[in-house]
Amino acid sequence: MIHLFKKPVFHIALPAKFTYPFHYTPHPLCVLAAEEVKAYIASRKEWQEELALGKMFGVLIVQCGTGEATEKESNIGYLAAFSGNLAGKNLHTYFVPPVYDLLQPQGFFKMEEEQISAINTRIGELENNTHYLESKEKLKAETEQARTELIQAKAELKAAKEVRESRRRSANGISEEEQAALIRESQYQKAEYKRKEKYWKRRLEEREAEVCRFKDEIEKLKAERKERSAALQQKLFGQFRMLNAKGEVKDLCSLFEQTVGKVPPSGAGECALPKLLQYAYLHQLKPLAMAEFWWGESPKNEIRHHGYYYPSCKGKCEPILQHMLQGLEVDENPLSDNIHKDTELEIVFEDEWLVIVNKPAGMLSVPGKAEETDSVYHRLKKKYPDATGPMIVHRLDMATSGLLLVAKTKEAHRHLQAQFENRSIKKRYIALLEGEDTALTTGKTGTISLPLCLNPLDRPRQMVNEEYGKEAVTEYRIIASSKRHTRITLYPLTGRT
Repeated sequence: MIHLFKKPVFHIALPAKFTYPFHYTPHPLCVLAAEEVKAYIASRKEWQEELALGKMFGVLIVQCGTGEATEKESNIGYLAAFSGNLAGKNLHTYFVPPVYDLLQPQGFFKMEEEQISAINTRIGELENNTHYLESKEKLKAETEQARTELIQAKAELKAAKEVRESRRRSANGISEEEQAALIRESQYQKAEYKRKEKYWKRRLEEREAEVCRFKDEIEKLKAERKERSAALQQKLFGQFRMLNAKGEVKDLCSLFEQTVGKVPPSGAGECALPKLLQYAYLHQLKPLAMAEFWWGESPKNEIRHHGYYYPSCKGKCEPILQHMLQGLEVDENPLSDNIHKDTELEIVFEDEWLVIVNKPAGMLSVPGKAEETDSVYHRLKKKYPDATGPMIVHRLDMATSGLLLVAKTKEAHRHLQAQFENRSIKKRYIALLEGEDTALTTGKTGTISLPLCLNPLDRPRQMVNEEYGKEAVTEYRIIASSKRHTRITLYPLTGRT
């Protein structure tokens, strides 16, 4: 399961700390390991059709024992893993096993899954039962027929009543016998309408009862399926007993109980990095560095490029990794609000009304959930304790560096906000894109228009979603392009994260 490098690695320095998994540049050993894994994946022709749809893979650099520097190559290796399952299986000899193999034939998961599948089959049979479908159609047709006939009968009653009223108002008047006859006619017609109404009520109740016999059984089965599925998920999450470097164990339910959703999302514990760390801890291997890369086409709701490295997902993995990384020395989050604690905030322009600061990447514009969190607002509030401001006019994302306008007075704040609202203030972002794209030539312009919304499983990242996304339009212009990078100017026309 532990793979030794095919190429010499003695010249590559070991990482001082373990990788911060949510924002990193792959260590050279991880890059080398990933290239070997990619070569292995490419050699498995039988997987290519499935892998074309896309899958995340991961590598973990590990150390066996505490060998001397001269012995580094013999005690440094790597582990490999994939997220979810591959080719319908959880177990492949090249990759580490799952934390819990839910696909084992005699395991409780497969056995209970078969019971749930049997319920699904029965629900499908009932929903497509010929008698049930015919009963629904008859109920629909006769309901419409009853409505039509009763509307028509009511109209006839009204017309007959108007005729009787006309006869009563005739110039010659009517006799007592005629008056009695008109009353009998009215009573008879009303009784006929009531009989018709009762007939259709009884008829529709019979049809409804036929349909309800099927509906009740279907709903009963659906309730059983829901109950079984919830119990199965709960039992399954209890099997994922995640270790950390201190030897402590927690299951998924306890790890997610403090999150917004309170319960683990589907697939939690089956991503590559948790598998890798679990195997390392179980086999007394010291984790040194990690990297995860995408193989295949990009999924619909995310942008993923074949072979590129990506951070671990936050929705499924953050609560798990917060626990599993305890006991390891981990790199600082490069976007942490602590990285600028000793940095002076650069003021680009200042007068009696406003301040323009150069906000560094990794600093918040305004305080976060914790009021003591470092931010531009906090810095300026300390700098100008006697001013009516500072008042933040607009914001930049924490990871974005750039110019931030801050008003010193309420009047300046009002004027600047109005300028943002009527778009007399223009926004321009400059980004550096990695990799070569021959279509992105210097001077090229264009527009990107995509519906964006929050990715609930990977906050605060956004995702493209045709159903729930809001229109996001950005114009761009290529400043410079080379074989390694493309520098691009972006002009956002809509305010989206």
